[in-house]
Amino acid sequence: MNTRRNFLKHLGLMTGGTCLSFNYSSLQAATGLRGRKIGSNAMILKFEPYELQLKHIFTIAAGSRKVTPVMLTSITWMDTVGYGEASMPPYLGESHASAQDFLLKVDLSRFSSPFLIEDILSYVDGIAPGNCAAKASVDIALHDLVGKLMQQPWYRIWGLNPEHAPCSSFTIGIDQPEVVKEKTREASSFRILKVKLGGGNDREMIEAVRSVTQVPLGVDVNQGWKDKNMALDMIHWLHEQGVVYIEQPMAKTAVDDMAWITERSPVPVIADEALQIPADVKKVYGVYHGINIKLMKCGGLRAAYTMVGMARALGLKVMIGCMTETSCAVTAASQLSPLADWADLDGNLLISNDVFNGVKIREGKVEIPDLPGIGVQKKSP
Repeated sequence: MNTRRNFLKHLGLMTGGTCLSFNYSSLQAATGLRGRKIGSNAMILKFEPYELQLKHIFTIAAGSRKVTPVMLTSITWMDTVGYGEASMPPYLGESHASAQDFLLKVDLSRFSSPFLIEDILSYVDGIAPGNCAAKASVDIALHDLVGKLMQQPWYRIWGLNPEHAPCSSFTIGIDQPEVVKEKTREASSFRILKVKLGGGNDREMIEAVRSVTQVPLGVDVNQGWKDKNMALDMIHWLHEQGVVYIEQPMAKTAVDDMAWITERSPVPVIADEALQIPADVKKVYGVYHGINIKLMKCGGLRAAYTMVGMARALGLKVMIGCMTETSCAVTAASQLSPLADWADLDGNLLISNDVFNGVKIREGKVEIPDLPGIGVQKKSP
């Protein structure tokens, strides 16, 4: 940790494209579309509000909810449609109203081609600060559109091997022991579970899960612990229970305490609330062992791809995560999963009204669809 300052000075202001070799600017040249007349049709962005219904009340240290508002988007160009999504759990500060206000400002008609991803997403990012989920909904739809035009899934465009996709965890929210046991039984096909802690019944939660299964566990405290000594004692106990990582044990502002815990922890400590966009990756180096990248927080696939490269350059571990989302956003995130140490791509499995077909979890492993774009198909009404 005492090398953090020197390493970051040497690293400099690392930006997209310096860590992974993919070049968004070269997309159009790599396709068979160079002879087609572009600019004859403008890209059309559409969006509609939707509300996800969760199968169970979802409780984390920050509170409980039964629904999650999302904005479903699409971008159409020359009869090809790309799909996107903004998932907006209330604690992130976005809503149907804020997403609509932002998306109404997006004018894609100023661009001659969807292949200008760098230009388009730089423009979208500059419209207003924040609004990361709304920006992600445009980013995902644009990637889906371009992948369909190229007739390739994004994992293949990035040169990734889908066989390297990890197993996905399944999330067990904070609840009473009998409910926790039932949720654990329902997740019997998963090879790793993520247990939410920080609700005051942490040992009871783990003991309930362990009464049903002995699969490896991750835990997500969602900033729920307040004292670093208690946190470290708890981490050592969790390690004895077969926990393989600890996600965001204390407040994101408790930087010194987090660095102290990370230095002493027997398992990797992962940043979640402590980072959001690519510029934050350098800030968590030396404070955490790894990062959890979520499209809704960072602004989409382009930013997430950049963050993976930055994390690897710093020697940080990588998790690809999600919110409660339809299969649209979860499948988009799955395209990056071969680059990750862990995947937490179960958001679509927690809802009862998915409107897309996409990524599957088979025997616990992420199975990325071999379909162009982000790999989803809209369900028939």
